[in-house]
Amino acid sequence: MSRRVVVTGMGAITPIGLNVEEFWSGIKAGKIGFDRITRFDTSEYKCHIAAEVKGFDAKNFMDVKTARRMELFSQYAAAAAKEAVEDAGLDMEKEDPYMVGCAIGSGVGSLQAMEREYEKLKTKGPGRVNPLFVPMMISNMAAGNVSIQFGLKGKSLNVVTACATGTNTIGEAFRSIQYGEADVMIAGGAEGCICPTGIAGFTALTALSTVDDPEKCSLPFDKNRSGFVMGEGAGIVVLEELEHARARGARIYAEVTGYGCSSDAYHITSPEESGAGAARAMLNAIKDAGIQPEDVTYINAHGTGTHHNDLFETRAIKLAFGDHAKELKINSTKSMIGHLLGAAGAVEFITCVKEIEEGYIHRTVGYETMDEEIDLNYCRQAYEEAVPYALSNSLGFGGHNASLLLAEYR
Repeated sequence: MSRRVVVTGMGAITPIGLNVEEFWSGIKAGKIGFDRITRFDTSEYKCHIAAEVKGFDAKNFMDVKTARRMELFSQYAAAAAKEAVEDAGLDMEKEDPYMVGCAIGSGVGSLQAMEREYEKLKTKGPGRVNPLFVPMMISNMAAGNVSIQFGLKGKSLNVVTACATGTNTIGEAFRSIQYGEADVMIAGGAEGCICPTGIAGFTALTALSTVDDPEKCSLPFDKNRSGFVMGEGAGIVVLEELEHARARGARIYAEVTGYGCSSDAYHITSPEESGAGAARAMLNAIKDAGIQPEDVTYINAHGTGTHHNDLFETRAIKLAFGDHAKELKINSTKSMIGHLLGAAGAVEFITCVKEIEEGYIHRTVGYETMDEEIDLNYCRQAYEEAVPYALSNSLGFGGHNASLLLAEYR
């Protein structure tokens, strides 16, 4: 029999707050994290707006030497993990370190390291490339650094499924605890690639919004949507086997009850047009939880603000829920913080936990104009009501679909 898994700690580094409390206050206030890119000169770029993390100083979360040996995405992961572990009251001296694992993903790793070291290679020769270039660049180093930071000797994973990364890492951590491979998992996603190659690459795909107005650049589900806005940061949670959490008197925020995945097997960037793959992931999560589709009242959508995603995700929701789709409240956290790529699903998972905890569904900021086929309730306003279940969706390039189902802990 599989074991019950609960959320006992959370940590976040986001464009609207450097901890969960700041982030959640910003969400409730409808605060947006969009502004002109400050990291580099964008005068020759079509895209000038991003959701940068503001005021982050790694030295506030770790010693200087440790910070210097990490790229930005790993620093974000380590900072958010520190908050999550402290929030959970997890004392590693009292734990079997081989039963505490880590599942932290990054969709991209460090593009900045590639840019920096390739420039050295071209201008100064191979002998000048940083000896730590590879271990700082590769995407598994968020998980590696957090494991080292806390002495986590259990299962250690880096799932890379593009924009579904954060949801898959938490889902795989959930499975690991369910089936006894770990008692505790530190899980989530981290990303930090607002840099020339990151912005140029996504712009070349025509995925990024080129609107310069921060109020109008990220409009998930709106008829006037124009693409996603790149964000950055990290979301990390502590997942724990229920009896283990009870035994140490941990505070329980919510329960993870279902995890579902599928692949579109269709196109490298576009979701499958009928939404069948994403629908299957949602239904798999619902089946895994042992509930019925009609029991779900709220979805935190992938909701990127691109033409294809919002249309095809809407079709997926209609396919999965039938007539009940009209009763659902659906929102997009990306309307405020942009698309955190590999960290998106993890930060949105934290949003779902807070919404369950407080009985509050945030509005999709900027949503005004209904599109013809995109005609469900995308939360033009916030709602104060009980959230017994929250379904969180993530869809990644390559056709990766992942859904997590959270429930109010009973």
